[in-house]
Amino acid sequence: MPKVALLNLKGEKVKDIKLNDEIFGIEPNNQTIYDAVVRKGASLRQGTHAVKDRSEVSGGGAKPWRQKGSGRARQGSIRAPQWYHGGVVFGPNTNRNYEKKQNRKESRLALKSALSYKASNKGIIVVENFDVKDNKTKTFIKTLETLKIEGKVLVVVKELTENLILASRNLSDIKLIESHEINTYDVLNYKTIVITEEAVKMLEEVLK
Repeated sequence: MPKVALLNLKGEKVKDIKLNDEIFGIEPNNQTIYDAVVRKGASLRQGTHAVKDRSEVSGGGAKPWRQKGSGRARQGSIRAPQWYHGGVVFGPNTNRNYEKKQNRKESRLALKSALSYKASNKGIIVVENFDVKDNKTKTFIKTLETLKIEGKVLVVVKELTENLILASRNLSDIKLIESHEINTYDVLNYKTIVITEEAVKMLEEVLK
């Protein structure tokens, strides 16, 4: 089992704890990680892009000139796609669904693989708790500095508190989530994961 130091918020080592091998020490499966990241990216697409087809553009529906005798090519409507300001053929619309599927077993394997990568690269810091004394952003930053953490940080706790939410909401490089919200994309997207001991136990109980 991989071992990590359990720290308090002063950055002092309290003891060593063992992480579950089935979650933090498996052989990572790169394909499931790739599928999970693609699925997450697809779900973030708004799908609000659209163009007008020939039924939506302005212009009359009548023939612009008679079929024969004018010397010009026959035309049915100025809303046809070959006309300037005509409708677009097969353009994007809001009915398109970008959702991709991944079954539950693969999704869990992807998360375990991502966590195993983090654990092997010493990207997981386990703390006794993460309770800040007030809702000031500078207090939150000071806590991270005490723990000697820099860069993008994913903070995982068992339960969010109002102080934590208010203290971290203005920090663009910090994401605060509860343990049941953890996902493969966030694990890979953030340099360091700070997770409480309670959140670790809950995660191990759910994923084992």
